[in-house]
Amino acid sequence: MDRKDFLKRSLLGAAGLTLGAKGLRAEERSTYDKLMEQVGFNHLPNNEERTMKTVLHKANTRGHADHGWLNSHHTFSFANYYNPERMHFGVLRVLNDDRVAAGKGFGTHPHDNMEIISIPLEGDLEHKDSMGNVAVIREGDVQVMSAGTGIFHSEYNKNGDQEVKFLQIWVFPNKKGVEPRYDQITLDRDKLTNRFYQILSPNPQDEGVWIHQNAWFHLGKLKKGHRESYSIKRPGNGVYAFLIEGEATIAGQKLGPRDGFGIWDTDRIEILADADAKILLMDVPMDLS
Repeated sequence: MDRKDFLKRSLLGAAGLTLGAKGLRAEERSTYDKLMEQVGFNHLPNNEERTMKTVLHKANTRGHADHGWLNSHHTFSFANYYNPERMHFGVLRVLNDDRVAAGKGFGTHPHDNMEIISIPLEGDLEHKDSMGNVAVIREGDVQVMSAGTGIFHSEYNKNGDQEVKFLQIWVFPNKKGVEPRYDQITLDRDKLTNRFYQILSPNPQDEGVWIHQNAWFHLGKLKKGHRESYSIKRPGNGVYAFLIEGEATIAGQKLGPRDGFGIWDTDRIEILADADAKILLMDVPMDLS
């Protein structure tokens, strides 16, 4: 599948969106509305029970698409991958593990009413958007984009001799129709060792980037044998742990590279690095309202 056809399908009808003076106008329903129609009830809270609940997504059970220029694994349903039991985890809607070939990328395409986070793992990813931003992000950076009323952007592998690897994450916002915005930060790598370093929150004055949602992301590089406890930030939130590298036991569940594990209806989780491990924790509301 070529890039143009891929974008048309993966954006779930977003090709029908046009940018006008007041933002993105939809000839059909917006990307946000279409994605909301697809969410299910398998990973929503049960307010009558407080027994810890979990969902395990092993790396080899993810959706997979190889378009030649793009090799992508989808933790949740996306584009041509559809699994009614894998639609979302609370407000966490998309977790794509992408590899883009040298010199290739996503051409200019639209988004609206979505919080989009990119975390590079290897290589250099070049971003351009309709707000006039031109930037390159690489390992150690975190990029955030609040699509709001509507933006167009492109993402390309800046290098002609190596692929770029990054995580692309979409979170439903708690406020629609906001003014689009872009930001990126470079992490202090020393703060990642044997601790979970906050890289995203709802508060513009807090550490990391911020989004329009009561969500907190933490990233940590744990040495073998190190233990950490993580307290969920807000009642009604759950944590989706994604093991980027290594091996770990989280809330009693052993995990390997690229495994995902959701935990909710609890206040705290215990984490043990069974080998050197790089872990992303996504603390998100489980209620979609």
